[in-house]
Amino acid sequence: MALELYRVDDRLIHGQVVVGWGQPLDLRFILLVDDEVAASDWEQELYRMGVPPDMDVYFEAVDTAAANIEKYQSDERRGLLLTGDIGTMTRLVDATDGAILHVNVGGIHHRPGRTQRLRYVFLAPDEELQLRELAARGLEVTAQDVPAAKPVPLNEVLAGAGA
Repeated sequence: MALELYRVDDRLIHGQVVVGWGQPLDLRFILLVDDEVAASDWEQELYRMGVPPDMDVYFEAVDTAAANIEKYQSDERRGLLLTGDIGTMTRLVDATDGAILHVNVGGIHHRPGRTQRLRYVFLAPDEELQLRELAARGLEVTAQDVPAAKPVPLNEVLAGAGA
């Protein structure tokens, strides 16, 4: 499978994703799945500026990403699928009918209504429920801020281990 990582990170494309994950995984493309960004040329241009010239970036709405998921999964290059929130990842999982088997929760930062679960993960009750539902459907859901860190299983994330 060419998509090495299915990640939720509310900062979308930034240095930790491009360098921190990109270099160790030898990523050659990023698939950013976000309905608003997919519809905005200027936002796409801003995100492209954060990606090195040897790495492609593709922007898809949830429906088009779902329709094209097999193309990205069969790409010969290594890639990362990135969403900015759990809701978008959940919609994508629903629309791809079993094509996504694991979800990596990265940086989800503080905002009102969220509780700190890890140093880099703050979750609202509805987000916790969505993650539980993904896991109940058989997906492996873990949190991990950088590749060198040990993945934290969902039950430990929700227990606040490491907060």
